[in-house]
Amino acid sequence: MKLMKNDLLLWMEKTNEKIQENKGYLTTLDQAIGDGDHGINMARGFQEVVNKISIANYESISDCLKDIAMILLSKVGGASGPLYGTAFLRMSNGIKGKQIVDKESFTTAIDEAINGMVQRGKAKVGDKTLLDVWLPVLKYLKESSYIDWNEFEQVAKLSMESTKDLIAIKGRASYLKERSIGHLDPGSVSSYLLFQALSEVAREAEK
Repeated sequence: MKLMKNDLLLWMEKTNEKIQENKGYLTTLDQAIGDGDHGINMARGFQEVVNKISIANYESISDCLKDIAMILLSKVGGASGPLYGTAFLRMSNGIKGKQIVDKESFTTAIDEAINGMVQRGKAKVGDKTLLDVWLPVLKYLKESSYIDWNEFEQVAKLSMESTKDLIAIKGRASYLKERSIGHLDPGSVSSYLLFQALSEVAREAEK
């Protein structure tokens, strides 16, 4: 695995495409168990990310990730903005000084992102949040000798799908208690789209 600045831009562009395509779906999911604004918020945030980073010039991948974090923190409302913003900010810190992101530094970056989100949101695996996707992804990265991007995407997909059977413990969805069972967590779905986009970019880069 070797991701460079251009790959990061492609990752964000592809993530934005997927978020825009699924904006209505994400909103519908959030209307069932949340505030109903996840799709709108995420679409606004990632469109702003692409608008900014596509014309900016960054000295490092870390600087670009930090800018992405600041945009998400300021443009994405609800609980998602602080969580995604924190994730990208911690990822930025995790790869500081790296011009090329390899498997080891990417794993560190994801680990840092999760630590930041846990500190901010106080959630854990099984609470029906985006961490139910991020933590299994980290486990895969730590346990694999190399990243098979098809497997990576599948881990994220199955982890997202598993949230349907969970009772929400955090956020507005937690008010529903058992009634939250049977609904996918919107944050886990947007996280899957993020990692699906990364997988597609990485597979293309490896050709």
